[in-house]
Amino acid sequence: MIQRLQSIWLLLAAAAAFCSLQFSFYSGNIIAANQAKSFAALNAQSNLLLLILSAGVGIASLISVFLYKNRKTQLRIVLVTLLVSIINLVLFFTQTKKFVPGEGNYNLTAIFAIIVPVFLILAMRGIRRDEKLVKSLDRLR
Repeated sequence: MIQRLQSIWLLLAAAAAFCSLQFSFYSGNIIAANQAKSFAALNAQSNLLLLILSAGVGIASLISVFLYKNRKTQLRIVLVTLLVSIINLVLFFTQTKKFVPGEGNYNLTAIFAIIVPVFLILAMRGIRRDEKLVKSLDRLR
């Protein structure tokens, strides 16, 4: 399980997804309902859909670590998780439109949300390599 490189990539993706729940993606001034500006930080907990998607990506990444015996299922779950994490990233960027233009900036901790799809792509590459290796060994028998 941990001997395989994609398990490490999946664990890192899960850790980054769970870190995006706590750490802010964007911070700046936002106009409240009473037309007063207030400073706010955007993280996955600030929106219900972002919370569900970020937690789902983290949980799916953790689940796929333990599916190392069934590589096809693991690859499918990682692919779906990759698509959900890209949707999550798009939602993060659309949520930044609610802030006052020019009065906010992306935080350094936004890297947690951005790096999740990269880790998932690297995990998919490792799973495909394992699948090719097993198929080539089956041909030799």
